[in-house]
Amino acid sequence: MSAGTYAPRPGAAPLGRMIAAQTAFETRMLLRNGEQLLLTVVIPSLLLVLFSAVDIIDTGPGEAVDFLAPGVLALAVMSTAFTGQAIATGFERRYGVLKRLGASPLPRWALMSAKSLSVLVTEILQVALLTAIAFALGWSPQGDPFSVLLLLVLGTAAFSGLGLLMAGTLRAEATLAAANLVFLLLLVGGGVIVPLDRFPDGVGQALALLPISALSEGLRDVLQHGSSLPWGELGILAVWAVLGLGAAARFFRWE
Repeated sequence: MSAGTYAPRPGAAPLGRMIAAQTAFETRMLLRNGEQLLLTVVIPSLLLVLFSAVDIIDTGPGEAVDFLAPGVLALAVMSTAFTGQAIATGFERRYGVLKRLGASPLPRWALMSAKSLSVLVTEILQVALLTAIAFALGWSPQGDPFSVLLLLVLGTAAFSGLGLLMAGTLRAEATLAAANLVFLLLLVGGGVIVPLDRFPDGVGQALALLPISALSEGLRDVLQHGSSLPWGELGILAVWAVLGLGAAARFFRWE
């Protein structure tokens, strides 16, 4: 046996392995949280089934599920990237988890990257589940999958930036209340369930500038109407992504 076989080898693991381990940890924590599962899985699924099966809101010509499925997919992105991430990160900041992780070999940017990757993993599971439910309800999507993917990625970036900004600047209790309130308000006024043309003209035009409205309408243009890249909605999401992520990077407080 050669000398030094059992000698310790101090040092950080490779960066990629650290990010992967942190991503897996963040994803497990998210999926184990009952409140987060309610927001990310249960509520979108119930809304899709209820409003598709019961004629409560006039969604225009065609099957209700063809209108509702894109909006519910947008809601799922918002619930994970914004509401869930804001609440979880806010309480991690309060309890000093972020401060301790910031002192570990994992760089702070890598920690935020792991959180973003965890959001993407969760969204993949959400989209798979909601798509299966929508197909069971008779959904017949159209359009280009690349356009859908681009909308979902930009929507995730926009909501992640806003969620991290809220979690990094407000107290945890304020983040919890504000994130849930925003979720409810955008559920009603973001074109998810209620078409934007049901609102007065000025109100509808203002609501169309919100990220949830841009994501809902963009997905609807592609999946329901078979449109090509919805440049207007993509532009709105890109602006929100730049503003949200930039502000989060500038004003996020780790303690």
